[in-house]
Amino acid sequence: PDVGSQKERVVTEEEWLQKWEMGNIGFHKEQGHPLLQKYVDVLLNGRSGLKIFFPLCGKAVEMKWLADMGHSVVGVEISEQAVKEFFSEHSLPYCEEPVPEISGAKMFQSTSGNISLYCCSIYDLSSSIVGKFDGVWDRGALVAVNPSDRQRYASLMINLMEKKSSYLLVTVSYDPNKHKGPPFYVPESEIKSLFG
Repeated sequence: PDVGSQKERVVTEEEWLQKWEMGNIGFHKEQGHPLLQKYVDVLLNGRSGLKIFFPLCGKAVEMKWLADMGHSVVGVEISEQAVKEFFSEHSLPYCEEPVPEISGAKMFQSTSGNISLYCCSIYDLSSSIVGKFDGVWDRGALVAVNPSDRQRYASLMINLMEKKSSYLLVTVSYDPNKHKGPPFYVPESEIKSLFG
């Protein structure tokens, strides 16, 4: 199916913040995502001590799961509430500091140092701020960004990846004429043109 009326759809940062405030977070998975559990070996590819990126991370439980395996996790999320809930729900002490390169942004880091969550727009990040990653777990980010921002998003992801990076992407397949999104429908042909 074509992307129908979704092409012009825009969800503002305020709308995402409101979803968190209202507890309208059906996209959050308490038990972690079964596809990450199934394909974690593809992401890790036999490597240990990786630096793994969670775009639009929310309070994804998989961040702690991978950190507990010895990996370093970096996430970005617009909602400070989501970030703080992640640390409190896992009883993880953390410190909070401003991100000098990004006006108004904060970085929340576990005191163990292996989980760093940036509270800002994903488009404010760059490899000069967060470095590059060995792996990306994109469970709900590409399908959440506005369709008009996909090229910008994909370019940022490619820029944040090391040469031998693994990128696990979850999308949803449905008739976009029957649901306005998010999550948005991203056809496989578009994924191929975005990421090559």
